[in-house]
Amino acid sequence: MDQFHTHRRRLMAATAAAVGSSLAGLPVWAKAAYPNKPIRFIVPFNPGGATDIVARVLGEAMSKQLGQPIVVENKAGAAGMLGTDQIAKAAPDGYNVLVSLSTSMLINQYLYTKMAYNPQKDLLLLSELASAPVTLVVHPSVPANNMQELLAWVKANKGKVSYGSWGVGSYAHLGGAYMSKTMGADMSHVAYRGEAPMIQELIGGQLQLCFSSAQNTKPFIDNGRLKVIGVTGKTRMAVLPQVPTIYEQGVTDDAYAIAGFVGMALPAGTPKEVVDALSAAIQHAAQDPKVKERMDGAGFLPVFSSPDAFAKTYAQAAPVWKSLVELAEAKVD
Repeated sequence: MDQFHTHRRRLMAATAAAVGSSLAGLPVWAKAAYPNKPIRFIVPFNPGGATDIVARVLGEAMSKQLGQPIVVENKAGAAGMLGTDQIAKAAPDGYNVLVSLSTSMLINQYLYTKMAYNPQKDLLLLSELASAPVTLVVHPSVPANNMQELLAWVKANKGKVSYGSWGVGSYAHLGGAYMSKTMGADMSHVAYRGEAPMIQELIGGQLQLCFSSAQNTKPFIDNGRLKVIGVTGKTRMAVLPQVPTIYEQGVTDDAYAIAGFVGMALPAGTPKEVVDALSAAIQHAAQDPKVKERMDGAGFLPVFSSPDAFAKTYAQAAPVWKSLVELAEAKVD
């Protein structure tokens, strides 16, 4: 009997040692079910913007599915590149997630000659959360009520029109530069630190026009302090259903027909099991009425795509943005 128990103890000890040895060689995420601690959403823009609001409502919904808190951190600067670079260089374990715009995830690689990260190599595209069309608004003094009239007006007022943006390389910058270039309008570009100060300057008459999110322009459209000309993309916004797209108005240039995106990404190399868990949580959150309400309120068109579908959309949009940067002559050294 003693010999039996001795043999059994040795066998159990050998088995435990073998299991311990095999676990030691596995990455940290594999030793415990994912997630087993709070997750960070990095938003590379200031608090209070449309992307920040979407990240927060989405984080709240996804945390219920994942069973862990999701903390939103804002790391603004360098046209979204500071926060995006943080994710590009983070451990690929699923605990650091980027929620950003096409600006930092796609456009900047064509805009800047030097970048600290390569979005196509350093990021794993997780989901296109929403298409992000914007409104084109003007000061009420501008004598134009549709896109054709606005284009004719800026052309007739060469060198006298100023347009705003929330930063170099933003759609507001590129769209305005494209308009100026194609109309020979020689418009002046004024870049601001965010949309809110840009809108205040437009209301005050320091600018004549700008592209901006519906979240920031709708209150002023409703009270008559701004006049809306149209929206970008090819689909009307749920929050402004009466406003036609620029495309509908017969101005079908790719520069106005394309819309940016709100996307979610991970560091390249994140394990499939982690990607699948986050993807499932995103799809679950997409059914939350509060998420849809916030998306609509920002003027976004919910998408919630799979990683494969996002990669396909990204590949189709990339050459359009590249061409737009080149045509606008917006390259930054």
